[in-house]
Amino acid sequence: MGTDWLMATIAYLGVGAAAVSGVVEARRHEMDIVGAVAVALITALGGGTIRDLLLGRTPVFWIVEEAYAILALVVAVFTFYSTRLLTLTSRSILIPDALGLGMFSILGAGFGLQSGTSLFIASLMGVITGVFGGILRDVLCNQIPVVFARSTTLYATCSLAGSWVYILLIYYHISGPVASIIGIAVVVTIRLIAVRYNLRLPDPA
Repeated sequence: MGTDWLMATIAYLGVGAAAVSGVVEARRHEMDIVGAVAVALITALGGGTIRDLLLGRTPVFWIVEEAYAILALVVAVFTFYSTRLLTLTSRSILIPDALGLGMFSILGAGFGLQSGTSLFIASLMGVITGVFGGILRDVLCNQIPVVFARSTTLYATCSLAGSWVYILLIYYHISGPVASIIGIAVVVTIRLIAVRYNLRLPDPA
């Protein structure tokens, strides 16, 4: 992955973006501040928690470094009160969700490589870290998770593609910062293109 500061920077940015997406979705379902903060925290910390447990990294990251949880809380409260007068639609979540997906996917793949897993398992760690916070968010908001819905445009596929781009760049000795930026950009770009052009995986014949 590169240096520890890079992983920490991506993690903080991902937590912030995911917290925003959690609050936006909670506001769309007319939750109060307590509900919105709960959804934001679970969205921001859920995927990384599952990743750490699967990799045997305990205590999990936000217990070891409480700044992640504090950041998610502060961002959630600020977002909740700064968006009270806005009309939020399903597309309001698109940008923060895509950014969180990209950052968490690369972070998860990086931790997988750092833990000595195979390239395939590292890519799965990227997907798990990227999508499970959103899955938990949608479940709490009483809706089918975006990643599982038949009508959903490419989502987990974006995470997998970006994770593999990052992993292959690292495998071929591209520097960590460059590989991370490219990997995140791939995830976000594919996700936004998929939404713009309504791209989905093919249904059975």
